[in-house]
Amino acid sequence: MGRADEGFDAFVETRSTALLRTAYLLCAGDRGAAEDLLQDVLERTYGKWRRINTAPEAYVRAALANAAANRWRHRSRRVREAPLEDGVPPSLPGHEQQVADRDALLRALAELPHKMRTVVVLRYFDDLTEAQAAQALGCGVGTIKSQTSRGLARLRDLLDPVGAELTADQDRDRRCAPTS
Repeated sequence: MGRADEGFDAFVETRSTALLRTAYLLCAGDRGAAEDLLQDVLERTYGKWRRINTAPEAYVRAALANAAANRWRHRSRRVREAPLEDGVPPSLPGHEQQVADRDALLRALAELPHKMRTVVVLRYFDDLTEAQAAQALGCGVGTIKSQTSRGLARLRDLLDPVGAELTADQDRDRRCAPTS
């Protein structure tokens, strides 16, 4: 095993958990697809390791986003789970509520268009700055800002449709109220 192999092995050992989380979110909660995605990207990265070892994490994150987009484009149909009865999950105490909240977030992320989901994942789950996310996706900072704004608004709507309706109604009432 050469020095390059050792550097790659150390990178995979230290960063694979975080990269798998990113892949998991990009794959809308499909762990098997996320593992396959990360494995494919790491295989391709290994062959280019000598050229990218100065900033490997940025390269791998960009490769994950691009590979996820390619998989999404080629997928013939999406598997949908049946919605909960009445669309309202039961109230759960303690740890169960955290699991239910995570599940609801994953479902909401899965509803976002791919690019919007990718931007939200890179910004808020991977904690990249707007500039870093723009560099990883090869787009402008303005695109990141607009996709982030729209993505967060859509997540709010998906996670709390009743609250979103009230907010929209309150906003309309505020704008339409006569001024004194």
